Amino acid sequence: MHEMSLAESVRGIVEDAAHAQGAKRVKTVVLEIGELSSVEAEALRFCLDVVLRDSIADGAALEIDAVPGTGWCLACDRSVPLAQRYDACPECGAYQVRPTGGMEMHVKEIEVE
Repeated sequence: MHEMSLAESVRGIVEDAAHAQGAKRVKTVVLEIGELSSVEAEALRFCLDVVLRDSIADGAALEIDAVPGTGWCLACDRSVPLAQRYDACPECGAYQVRPTGGMEMHVKEIEVE
């Protein structure tokens, strides 16, 4: 389960940002997760509950914003929505679609006090 290592990385990012701001506590963590990122959001949520325990972000609300998958179809020369990496183009049916968005995962914002 790679979500555990991702959760540990998120903890490090959140703690570093909170300490840099002189925060006492993290109230909210907002993540952006692309639909093509191969990250299972609910598994990550579970892992974050575990790794944030006894940290400056213990009990923080977690918000996950899904970023839709998009791709560029080489056959019809247009940007198209993409539900999975190797799907056919929804416009022309070709399989020459290069993913262009929805592959990312990052900490979008944290709210501290």
